[in-house]
Amino acid sequence: DRLPLEFTLLQYEPRSWRIADSLLVFLHLVHTLENSWQQELRKEALAAHGDPAKVNFLMSPGVPADLVPGSNAWALGGARTSTHRPLLAGDPHLELSIPSIWYLVHLRGPRLNVTGASIPGLPGVIIGHNERIAWSLTSLQADVQDLYVEKLNPASGRYEFAGQQEQARPERELIRLRGGAAEAMLIWNTRHGPVVAADAGRMLALRWSAYGYDEFRLPILELNRAHNWEEFRAALSRLPGPALNFVYADAAGNIGLQVTGRLPIRRGFDGSLPVDGSSGRFEWEGWIPFDKLPSVFNPASGLIVSANQNSFPPDFPYPVSGYFASPYRFRQIQARLGSKNGWKASEMPSIQTDVYSAFAHFLAQQAVAAYERSGSRDAALSEAVAVFRNWDGQMASGRPAPLLATLLFRRLREAVARRASGAPQPLYASLMAPLAIEKLLRTRPKDWFPDYDKLILDSLREAVREGAGLQGENLARWDYGWYNRIDLNNPVVGRLPLVGKYFNFGPTRMGGSQETVLQKPPGQNFGPSLRMVVDFADLDGSFISIPTGQSGHVLSRHYRDQWKAYLEGRGFPMQFNKVQARQTLEFLPEGQ
Repeated sequence: DRLPLEFTLLQYEPRSWRIADSLLVFLHLVHTLENSWQQELRKEALAAHGDPAKVNFLMSPGVPADLVPGSNAWALGGARTSTHRPLLAGDPHLELSIPSIWYLVHLRGPRLNVTGASIPGLPGVIIGHNERIAWSLTSLQADVQDLYVEKLNPASGRYEFAGQQEQARPERELIRLRGGAAEAMLIWNTRHGPVVAADAGRMLALRWSAYGYDEFRLPILELNRAHNWEEFRAALSRLPGPALNFVYADAAGNIGLQVTGRLPIRRGFDGSLPVDGSSGRFEWEGWIPFDKLPSVFNPASGLIVSANQNSFPPDFPYPVSGYFASPYRFRQIQARLGSKNGWKASEMPSIQTDVYSAFAHFLAQQAVAAYERSGSRDAALSEAVAVFRNWDGQMASGRPAPLLATLLFRRLREAVARRASGAPQPLYASLMAPLAIEKLLRTRPKDWFPDYDKLILDSLREAVREGAGLQGENLARWDYGWYNRIDLNNPVVGRLPLVGKYFNFGPTRMGGSQETVLQKPPGQNFGPSLRMVVDFADLDGSFISIPTGQSGHVLSRHYRDQWKAYLEGRGFPMQFNKVQARQTLEFLPEGQ
């Protein structure tokens, strides 16, 4: 087949695909979902000259969810649906790209009949359903990476461990350059892992659960062939990583959730800060057994929700750290689904595209109350408070209040980080920051700020000034959608002079925020990378969509044919029993 235009433009001739390339695709996925070691350095920097207790409060790994279990995925038992058969919905949030990370397929073969979303380069369907079961997934966001400060000689690779000298293993990576000689890079590997950074004279080695994979068995096809909860869990027990929450439903009427992945057992430390690698006192003690990981089957509520919140119950027998999401998305999904019974598959997209932010709504109400208590007649504040006064908390495009609330949050986040760290411009971007700020504003401890109303109003005044610089002095004309836009550029063809812009997507105004079900953080091309709803009353009535299109070929009619439906929250039929295929591709083993 003809190669895409990008290969011609770059004068690039790809080599044949190898099994090792599939393993690299898998490891890249693991790296995407398990990449928390920089957060340890951020926390360390905050605490360097500040108040450790306050920094720990701001960098909390999360609190247990209101209910167990809890990037969005949920399952409804038959008692909550109009057909009395289970529904399953999933919309994993990832960096959006051209082409999409997902490729939609229906695979048939010996003991195999499965449809859903695959990742090019990996065998099988990652999210989808077969004749009997359906599943989606969210990132667990457990901390499976630790930094070790090594006493290592970078010239010889000798380093200290538990009073003894050990030799690090050298690895030389060749970085090939077009038109020039390859450059070599030396990496020292200690017992804890490779040295990934030299920081303030320190040699930092990274220990990561992925380095402990003793085999690269990918049980995706076993998962695709599973026909019940037991077979489903058996397949997941062989998945080494990444650490995930799998949400499940089946044709027999069952729903469930299973946590997977290799999670280290730590004793005496939580892994949130770099530790001394030379002492021998901060070693992992193996992995939490799969049978001990959180697992829920047919809860009495008839409802399972996972939105990256902490899935571990308070009485979990092992210490677990993680960079879990604040619970606002989880609570909103749970509240929507728990508000009634008789749900239909066609109603699920209304939840997947929900842009209500309980946190932003709370901030707006706090600002209104602080202004009224102050008796201020500041004209700028008066206009801002008027915008907030009757706002419903919807982070929708075309409105000024969501932008004002976003800027107010940023200013408050900067203020609390300065107070905790003592630094004039600290870097603080924890996923739990909204919850930490809400707790402070609700409890108002005196050792943080003497006057919280003043803090809020000063931050609001700064937010108004910042917004005026972005979108003008007329606050009523501000448009959150332009601040929160998506702008997807084709990495090669999109750079062509004159014509390149026609192959890009956007800029497109968007609603949503970090705390809404439709998670779209401002300034990032991040959002639902896939939407799927599976209906066990009618598998052919299930639907799915991806953001751009199925094809990465810029001249294909399938390059952008899902974009409009994606923006509107619509999906396309997942034909399963009554497939009307225009073309099929058949693979035969060698020698057949």
